[in-house]
Amino acid sequence: MITYLVFIGIALALTVLFLLYRTQVLLNVLQGKLKTTSRVDGANKIHGILFFLFMVLFFVGMFVGQEVYKKYYLPEPASLHGVDTDYMFWFSMILIIVAFIITNLLLFTFPWRYQYKADRKAHFFPDNHTIEIIWTIVPAAVLTVLLFWGLKLWTSITSPAPQDAQVIEVMGKQFAWQVRYPGKDSKLGKYNFKRIDANNEFGIMVEDAHSEDDFIPRELHLLKGKPVELKIRARDVIHSVFLPHFRVKMDAVPGMQTNFWFVPTISTKEMRAKLNKPDFNYELACTEVCGRGHFAMRFLVVVDEPQEYAKWLAEQKSWKSQNEDYFAAKKKEVSASQKTASVENEKKVASF
Repeated sequence: MITYLVFIGIALALTVLFLLYRTQVLLNVLQGKLKTTSRVDGANKIHGILFFLFMVLFFVGMFVGQEVYKKYYLPEPASLHGVDTDYMFWFSMILIIVAFIITNLLLFTFPWRYQYKADRKAHFFPDNHTIEIIWTIVPAAVLTVLLFWGLKLWTSITSPAPQDAQVIEVMGKQFAWQVRYPGKDSKLGKYNFKRIDANNEFGIMVEDAHSEDDFIPRELHLLKGKPVELKIRARDVIHSVFLPHFRVKMDAVPGMQTNFWFVPTISTKEMRAKLNKPDFNYELACTEVCGRGHFAMRFLVVVDEPQEYAKWLAEQKSWKSQNEDYFAAKKKEVSASQKTASVENEKKVASF
């Protein structure tokens, strides 16, 4: 890699020196210090050849670089929709690369092929409606196909999740992720941002019976082969849920909930074996620059086999059981507040 960079540096330095020399020559011609009877000199042919050589070196470097850095690509997708997403991505990339190669072949070959010659007369080519129609309709048709293809894929992963999907709430805050699971009732308790405090970071409404068995783990565990729906929100600024190995990305927006569902297909153990990396872990990262501590927003993600997931689930304790005193105090506070509000409403009704 260092050798490659040194080579590029030398090439650029030589190019700069050559351009400085050419600039000085042209200045001498303009000032009449250098007499010439020809409209162009030998550098015309050299430039044409250099254009062609640059093109060859560029394409060789592009494909060599792709092979060198291939090891840094993401591994195979670990979700069902990820396979379709990757297929569309690489299909689009192939189209772009083909178009790129064709246009640049013409761009760099033409200066060499059609360099100036005294006995050559340029052909005036004002327009060609057939060619213009072709290069308008073909790209438009390709882009339309890609647009509807992408729209179909996006709709499928943002549509309502299957009935049996595991629901998990993901909340972003400066600068950490937190997740909340429903308990045995499979329903998350309601929340209200006004209830957020040092103990209740999710703003859980304690009076909601569904909240009593909710639990807040320090890792995001997913069950292999089971649909999972992420209910995403932010507590302060915009964050962005990014699960690269599952091809999941969705913004977490303050004041509104976003959703994304997918099906994990490769467990953590299986991915470690595939990559031959015993220390590999899936992770949840933030891809929105949300402040100085943005870099710290990483959350461990584990995909379990059914037995492993059941064991982990049995070990989890509800948020209520870990905050019994707080839960009871808040419940009394809410109950008293509701009674006060009820009495005030009755007084207002009586006054009418």
